[in-house]
Amino acid sequence: MARRNALLAFFAGTLALAVGYGSAFLPGPPPGWAAWPIAMGTTAVMMSACALGAVRGDGGLGRLRIPLALMSILLGGAFAAVLLAPASADRVLFLGLPTRAALMVFGIGLLPLFILPIAYALTFDDMTLNDADLARIRQAAAEIQARRVPARARGRKARR
Repeated sequence: MARRNALLAFFAGTLALAVGYGSAFLPGPPPGWAAWPIAMGTTAVMMSACALGAVRGDGGLGRLRIPLALMSILLGGAFAAVLLAPASADRVLFLGLPTRAALMVFGIGLLPLFILPIAYALTFDDMTLNDADLARIRQAAAEIQARRVPARARGRKARR
């Protein structure tokens, strides 16, 4: 279910990006609304790609659902704050950057860099392979190797 939802979100985000970028081809200057589908599409594509990378074999996200949902809200909120902030807000500096630039650098750039790896680290034991999965993979690898050895031997005999 999570895989299908992430794929749908990825598709919807890609469509939103296409609409936003496609608006540049309209006659005249780009419309003011064009930034919104780009911002929300970027959020959807980023977070659905993270979800697709984290989906387990059973199709679920496990405990990563909550951090991914919160990160989606935070990214979307940061994009919205950048788009809604008035130009006069840039007179105020935050850590040496104008307000909107600080929102982009810290809220969109650095926030996922810290939150998502911590979330993945905290859920590592739940989300990675357990002993039964490893045994199943080793058994499948041994079966594949056993099938390849006779084929190699036959190939050597044929060359002689």
